[in-house]
Amino acid sequence: MTTKWSSKKIADYVINKKSLFILDVRNEGDFADWKIEGENFEYLNIPYFELLDGVEDLLPKLPKDKDILVVCAKEGSSIMVADLIQEEGLDVGYLEGGMKAWSSYIEPIKVSDLKNGGELYQFVRLGKGCLSYMVVSQGEAAVVDAVRFTDVFENFANEKNVTIKYVFDTHLHADHISGGRLLSEKTGATYYLPEKDAEEVVFKYAKLEDQASFTIGGSTLDLQAIYSPGHTIGSTSMVIDHKYFLTGDILFVDSIGRPDLAGLAEDWVGDLRETLYTRYRKLNEDLIVLPAHFMVIEELNANGTVGKRFGDLLVENHGLNMTDEEEFRKAVTDHLPPQPNAYTQIRHVNMGKISPTNEEQTEMEIGPNRCAIR
Repeated sequence: MTTKWSSKKIADYVINKKSLFILDVRNEGDFADWKIEGENFEYLNIPYFELLDGVEDLLPKLPKDKDILVVCAKEGSSIMVADLIQEEGLDVGYLEGGMKAWSSYIEPIKVSDLKNGGELYQFVRLGKGCLSYMVVSQGEAAVVDAVRFTDVFENFANEKNVTIKYVFDTHLHADHISGGRLLSEKTGATYYLPEKDAEEVVFKYAKLEDQASFTIGGSTLDLQAIYSPGHTIGSTSMVIDHKYFLTGDILFVDSIGRPDLAGLAEDWVGDLRETLYTRYRKLNEDLIVLPAHFMVIEELNANGTVGKRFGDLLVENHGLNMTDEEEFRKAVTDHLPPQPNAYTQIRHVNMGKISPTNEEQTEMEIGPNRCAIR
């Protein structure tokens, strides 16, 4: 019988840089747009309909010394192809739930211990490039940039025996559906959103304001908000424990945020430059930048987290090294990558204006992260 692989098993291969051969049987365009990324992965893309008459011609292209995984959109086609290969005597597996399941899988990873017994965790959504955070200290927790799968955060908080006290969105997201408001409703936590990003929301929220500070667990563990517009007009970064710098979608490890997802690129490009080249430059270079997204799998550290020292990014990140303002303006307004799938509808969901079904939300989020300028 063909082996069923879970998304968790594949995440182990990704994080630990294991070798894997992926036979992706989706259409060529879907594969080119978005696939399971791994540093030591090899790929072969053959649409399943080309294999309906048999896999004899395919077999010589498959390795004999590597694990083989067959992938499709929702698992049905990959089961069919995997069974045909298995009948020919070659062991293969298929991805349970297909790319739909991979898009929703989240791996919680510890970033570090904090002062006074606190802990910081990063929740890595490997298939979508989303990064969420939980600060835990003395029986309380705060969640930053939660994705819509709120049970992951609730279950983790239960495991840690902590109560979620605060939920923050650093900005109004456009590439994925936020779980912040729902998480706050389910846990009783206060939900914070930058006021300038909330002009069109139709629900109650608390204002996430510049220089606001929040204490988690009654300890000296401090979470401080810093107004940093540019990706959106309300974008707000957060500093945890005077050491960890949650930059939302303003600054990534290998790029910077795009200002065009609300259709206001020309209006916001100046704010983006002011944040990156003035506001951020006043901060300690030893801060560890922890963004809300990553672009490529090579950004993952050895333990699977995404983050890097701010001082290193000041040297290595191209978006922080464009001294000419006109060069910067062109870089963040011209020749941008395609915009995220269904980003306008996603913004409306996050404003509370529409309430799609879970299946509709899944379809909205299909595809890679596209919050960066490159």
